Amino acid sequence: MTDNSNNNVDTNAEINATSHGHLQDKLVKDSIANNQNITDQVKARQSSGSSASLNANAAVDSSNNNNFTQVQDLPTGTPQGQQTTMPNTINNNTNPTLNDRASTTSAQAQTTKQTLFNQRDDINNPHTPDTDGNEQTHFGYKTVNKAEKQARVADVFTSVAKKYDIMNDLMSFGIHRLWKRYAISLSGVRSGQHVLDIAGGTGDLAKVFSREVGRNGHVVLSDINAAMLEVGRERLINAGCNNVDFVLANAETLAPFDDESFDLVTISFGLRNVTDKDAALKAMYRVLKPGGRLLILEFSKPVFEPLSKAYDLYSFTALPIMGKLVANDSESYQYLAESIRMHPNQQTLKQMMQQAGFENCDYHNLTAGIVAVHRGFKA
Repeated sequence: MTDNSNNNVDTNAEINATSHGHLQDKLVKDSIANNQNITDQVKARQSSGSSASLNANAAVDSSNNNNFTQVQDLPTGTPQGQQTTMPNTINNNTNPTLNDRASTTSAQAQTTKQTLFNQRDDINNPHTPDTDGNEQTHFGYKTVNKAEKQARVADVFTSVAKKYDIMNDLMSFGIHRLWKRYAISLSGVRSGQHVLDIAGGTGDLAKVFSREVGRNGHVVLSDINAAMLEVGRERLINAGCNNVDFVLANAETLAPFDDESFDLVTISFGLRNVTDKDAALKAMYRVLKPGGRLLILEFSKPVFEPLSKAYDLYSFTALPIMGKLVANDSESYQYLAESIRMHPNQQTLKQMMQQAGFENCDYHNLTAGIVAVHRGFKA
């Protein structure tokens, strides 16, 4: 299924953005300056705060940006958010779990993890040398052990978290906002409902859902990456979203959440980074209430071959260059391009959803299949 009207909107937006290329330079400079200002403010608040703010039992409020939601802080009767908050300050030299896993990788990978890796990003990792042995999977075009992929993906998003929103605007010429708006239009979200946004990152969807579900509803912004979740938390608290919890969770297990907890589950541009996508789809099915729906917004396969070739050229040349100039990280955006090519196409993902138990599955191609929205329901 192809949404032609939306494709026309996307094409017009891209042409308009290209014709005003000089505005992009100003956007980059202004955005970087704004991000730096926010970062300085956060650091100032953190340095002046009491050491008690690092206590894992501290209550979450708008003046404390160091902890995520804890069980005792949730409204009575809401099952979501039942995770144990992990410490914010991790000493890698005294962490045997991290050191043991790092010893199984190459010397270069070890150096990267010591610089970027945060233990909180390895929560509930179901893939270990003991469970998976030397079983392999893909990390972009590279082949790695399953036990390593989660940490490698964590390094990517920890590196780009502060510039993530800027890069999304630049890479898509702002069209990602139209893609997300269309996905939200298919969500059927209503006042009073409970919504789980998996891999929600900086909170684009969660912010809208917070408004739509209202005071009697509830939204959980979940991500496996602590750096991304910190950015989203800061952003939504500043926007006054007081019906949102922020939870570190692994998409493959969704361990913090009870069965049949949510009316709507969404994952936007995150499924391709999951090590075991089938396990993640089954976990999403588990936490949905009967009659609930799943929405997946993800890069997919262009339906026109000429567009596919042009898209490849853009992805493997322009994206790493922009990543280097704006985020000082070309390798992460090289991985982005590779991970898109390794993701299942539209029909394959639909079949995977059906195998996980979802019914009435369909998909809508956006921008000629560069992106697709998949939808499925729990009976």
